[in-house]
This record gives sequence, structure tokens and C-alpha cells, in this order.
Amino acid sequence: MISAIYDRRSIRKFSDKPISKEDLTEIIESGIKAPSSKNRQPWKFIVVQGKEKEEMLKVFRKGILREEKENALLPQSRQHIPAAKYTVDIMEEAPVVVFVVNTLGKSILSEMTPEEHIYEICNVQSISAAIQNMLLTATEKQIGSLWICDIYFAYAEICEWLNSEGQLIAAIAFGYPNEVQKARPRKNFDDVVVWRV
Repeated sequence: MISAIYDRRSIRKFSDKPISKEDLTEIIESGIKAPSSKNRQPWKFIVVQGKEKEEMLKVFRKGILREEKENALLPQSRQHIPAAKYTVDIMEEAPVVVFVVNTLGKSILSEMTPEEHIYEICNVQSISAAIQNMLLTATEKQIGSLWICDIYFAYAEICEWLNSEGQLIAAIAFGYPNEVQKARPRKNFDDVVVWRV
């Protein structure tokens, strides 16, 4: 897996080559094998393809349009709306989109006690580990992936369309890459690591 960690790239151009159900199952199984806080395993994976994906993209675009005009969930992030529109185009090209839901999560608009907030953080950490496992497994199989957070520009619309209990955390686009990406710059090791001995 060390090579998969170093080779993984965020892919934004996909070929139309389908991903086999066997490969998709193995990718999701690797997510299910992730560690989770108190072994709560708070994840649910909703696999969207074909006509269902077309419907989801319409819903996503409708949400972005609402975000531009009224009742914005992210009013201070309007400058990122063009990037969200581009993300929808990427998702349209990808053969598979997987939505990841925190089945134990509360609405992002809910008030929480400090303890509930800590549970929420722990569950999101667990789900993030599951997502990373999936990205690395896809990389091992030469399948490209893109971890997507732009879904929050159409959060209410996508949640209603998914009709799934829990808190929507992220989406992942999967497909065979139609581009070669170079490694993105990373912060300097000494700037992000503190040794206390």
C-alpha cells in the first residue's frame, strides 16, 4: 500500500470504460475494513450509476442554482461555486459516484452538546479512514478517484434525493483515468511535524 499512497492522484478526467461490480465491491469492502471509533462503523455507501446518476446530477445542479440565488448554506463561499459546477461535470464523466453517509450523524444544522460534537468528530474520522482505504484500493487497481466535498453547495437537495438517514459526509467519483496527474505540492515536513521527546 505504500506505493498506492505515493501514486494516488485526484482524477478529474475519466474514460467511459466501465468498472466491474467485482472491483467496486472490493473497493467498498476496503472501506468497510477501516478502523472506527468504538467499532461503531458509522458508514453507509450509496453507489450511483447510469440513469440514477443522471438524476442525481440534475438535483446537484438545481442545488447549486439555489445556492447562487437564495437561501445559501455557504454564503461566504460563493467564490467556489464555479468549482462546484466543474465538479458536477467531473461526476458526469465518471462512471460511478459513491456517496458516503454517517448513519449516526446529526444534521449539520443541529445544535449539539460538547459530547455529541465529540461523537460526531470521531465518526467523521472513522468515515475518513474508510474513504482513504477506498481511494488507495482504487489506485491499486489503476482506477482513478476524486474525493468530493463540493456536495455541500447542494446539500439539502442531494440529501433529499438520497433519502437516507444520517449525515451526508462526502462523495467519491470513480473511473479509469483519462489523464496523468503529477503530484501536487505538499507542505514541508518540518513545517507540519513537531517532535516532542
